[in-house]
Amino acid sequence: MKKLVVIAATCALFGSATAALAAGDATAGKGKSATCAACHSADGNSVNPQYPKLAGQSEGYLLKQLHDYKSGARVNPIMAGMVAPLSPQDMEDLAAYFASQQIARAAADPALAPVGEAIFRGGNLNSGVSACMACHGVNGAGIPAAKFPAIAAQHAEYAEVQLKAFRAMERANDAGQMMRSITGKMTDAEIKAVSSYIQGLQ
Repeated sequence: MKKLVVIAATCALFGSATAALAAGDATAGKGKSATCAACHSADGNSVNPQYPKLAGQSEGYLLKQLHDYKSGARVNPIMAGMVAPLSPQDMEDLAAYFASQQIARAAADPALAPVGEAIFRGGNLNSGVSACMACHGVNGAGIPAAKFPAIAAQHAEYAEVQLKAFRAMERANDAGQMMRSITGKMTDAEIKAVSSYIQGLQ
């Protein structure tokens, strides 16, 4: 419980930090999003579960990921090519557009949901895994001011791949190495269960 309080306090500290709001134009972003639609769909609700849903994600988080892909802080060959020609304004506009869209809801695997919910809401005290909701919110809406992403209704397949990437240190653009630290204590079964639960969060 004490660890959970510390994590929650850390997240609150990040959340209270003031950050410049992105000056994106959603209308302009819609016009620039045609190339994104092949993987993420026109409204950001990707059909293929290996690609993340962008709809409804916070503008600041989306913008950070685009900048991280461009700088190499987040490595993905496909996205590196996609962001290469984008200007800072292009990225702001795209982030504003996808943030303005409504995410399509999905369902969790009933067989995995109980374990997933337990980890999401309470973590694993025995292994030191922190509760996901401490930084991503009770309903998975994230903390936009801290650029902690909304994770509710995200594809389970995509979430599982990302959690395993953090655990393997293959993805390293998390603030304070928080995700790498947390996932380093998670089993494959826990990752799969919480990813499924996240997909069904409303």
